[in-house]
Amino acid sequence: MKIRALIIIVVLLAKTVSAQNNKILFVMSAADTLQLNNGEKLRQTGVFLNEFYFAYKSVIEAGYTVDFATPNGVVATIDGESINDKYWKNNMKVKDEALTFIKTDSFFNNPKTLEKATEMKSDYIGIIIPGGQGLMIDLVNDKNIPILLKYFAKENKPTGLICHAPSLILTIPKEENPYVGFEVNSVSPFEEFVIEHFIMKGRPENRKIAKKLGKLGLKYKRKLPKANYAVKDRNLVTSQNPFSGTAFNKLYLEALTEYLKESKNRN
Repeated sequence: MKIRALIIIVVLLAKTVSAQNNKILFVMSAADTLQLNNGEKLRQTGVFLNEFYFAYKSVIEAGYTVDFATPNGVVATIDGESINDKYWKNNMKVKDEALTFIKTDSFFNNPKTLEKATEMKSDYIGIIIPGGQGLMIDLVNDKNIPILLKYFAKENKPTGLICHAPSLILTIPKEENPYVGFEVNSVSPFEEFVIEHFIMKGRPENRKIAKKLGKLGLKYKRKLPKANYAVKDRNLVTSQNPFSGTAFNKLYLEALTEYLKESKNRN
């Protein structure tokens, strides 16, 4: 009986360690209001639902576990625009699944604070930051973001930045920025133009992401608007828009596999 109990304990501990070694950190915006035209207009904002949920579903189905973190542990806001059917194409069943998830999932609705996630950063093998205009308000000004990005770069851990999220690379000064010289993708200049003129009908304070990334010293890559496009350069995976989920997920899972293989070889 004692041997049997000991075996059970060892198995449980092994599963716990395995789960910890395969955990992905999802960093989410909690901002809900975007100022346009120098504050003359306000618009509801947040995380783009499909940019988040497709990435989440991909890593979960691949056997990874997830923690959520937001500034101050506030539940992430979903951008109302992202619920529009045009962003889901032939994935309406997944859209319904995503809407149910954000209402009922206990982990999503009880995120860690970014401070706590930063303290625990060594527990994670990867990080994903979904897009949406919300992050241009809170995450871009959060002191934990450059700490996390520099840590994951130093450890060569897979870092996924979706659509607007590559702008967070700009939070790290050039002289200490590990991504200078990397190939990178993000929402394209033309897509920003369309968003500002035909969707939001106003200009936000933080914009021209591609131009700023290029000026910082990254090699910006893009394809046509609405392209299913993502770029992988070493540990960094970046994607262009809400229609790039398939491309992003493929490259991010590849990055995770490569990281785990390298870690195993080192050990």
